[in-house]
Amino acid sequence: MNIQPLGDRVVIKPLEAESKTKGGIVLPDTAKEKPQEGKVVAAGKGKILDSGAVQSLEVKVGDKVLYGKYSGNEITTKEGEELLIMREEDILAIIK
Repeated sequence: MNIQPLGDRVVIKPLEAESKTKGGIVLPDTAKEKPQEGKVVAAGKGKILDSGAVQSLEVKVGDKVLYGKYSGNEITTKEGEELLIMREEDILAIIK
């Protein structure tokens, strides 16, 4: 994958949706929720402020993050990998 996001954007690989509930019920593909967790695979240089300075991103490659359900733009690479490109402000939290 050769994607380099610009500015304050990041590329996220969504984690797989759960296929079983906590009670052990197997969910069909049509009932699975859209995942809201993912791993940052690429990050831009940072947000450009009005003064012209660059504010670096809080997230870095390898961070596991939580994002809004309908955040970002979905893309598919040549290899068939599905990724999301979103602004850092659309990321809700870093999971530690």
